[in-house]
Amino acid sequence: MRALKEILLLVVLAVVIVVPIRVFIAQPFVVEGLSMYPTFNNGDYLVIDELSYRLGQPSRGDVVVFRPPQDKSTFYIKRIIGLPGESVSIERGVVTITSVNGTTTTLEESYVVAEDATYSLTTTLGADEYFVMGDNRPKSSDSRVWGALPKENIIGRAYVRIFPVANASVLPGAQEFAI
Repeated sequence: MRALKEILLLVVLAVVIVVPIRVFIAQPFVVEGLSMYPTFNNGDYLVIDELSYRLGQPSRGDVVVFRPPQDKSTFYIKRIIGLPGESVSIERGVVTITSVNGTTTTLEESYVVAEDATYSLTTTLGADEYFVMGDNRPKSSDSRVWGALPKENIIGRAYVRIFPVANASVLPGAQEFAI
């Protein structure tokens, strides 16, 4: 009987410790599809940091996991390109950002899979809206298709890549842009 009580106590302690971490701090995520190739491959296993954006704001270049506005039952993984209040213009695959103070910068995106882009798009983001795109632009459903991403839909950022072990890293795919 004593062994049963100890096992039960261990299970309860494990639940008390693991559940809050899983719900409020970090959660596992498996990349499905090729929209973020070559940064992430299908089957990459990540840990998502859910705490950082409760304490601070997402940055351009962060790789985030979120629920897309058109289908909140699924999860997507994309890169933040445009921040609240900015204007994002895309002309034949070249992304230009106009900041809140009027500075215009063309993004250098060496990580992006080249596309035969013939489209043009310009959008201005509202407060708490982000423009996100996949690194594999020809294979990505992103803000170019369904519009701005509300901050409330962001689950967290890719914090650790665990698998494949050869590509294990902290803040995988993070890019910094000067604007």
